[in-house]
Amino acid sequence: MISLVEAEQKAIDFIVEEWELSDQDKELFMVENSHRVDDKWWYIVEVSVNNLPDKWVMQVYDDGECDPCYTFVSPFSEAEKLANLDKLPKKLAFAVQKERKGHI
Repeated sequence: MISLVEAEQKAIDFIVEEWELSDQDKELFMVENSHRVDDKWWYIVEVSVNNLPDKWVMQVYDDGECDPCYTFVSPFSEAEKLANLDKLPKKLAFAVQKERKGHI
């Protein structure tokens, strides 16, 4: 069984690996919220990129595996998919843009 802190790190690692991001990009991620699901064998972890309202909501199981069917939540419409991405590293901005567009 992994701890909540380990689950949070696993969620960030999963996103970084999924989008083939760099260690520098990884530094921009932060956990917004996380908790163990009562009487279940997993955690819910919400991860965002520093200063953006978008977030990945993921299930991380007690064995450390992340459910690949995560949810991406963004307040931006299709027309606004590039909003607030100009200060991010190029590859990370591309990943957020694709997630906003519903890619994956």
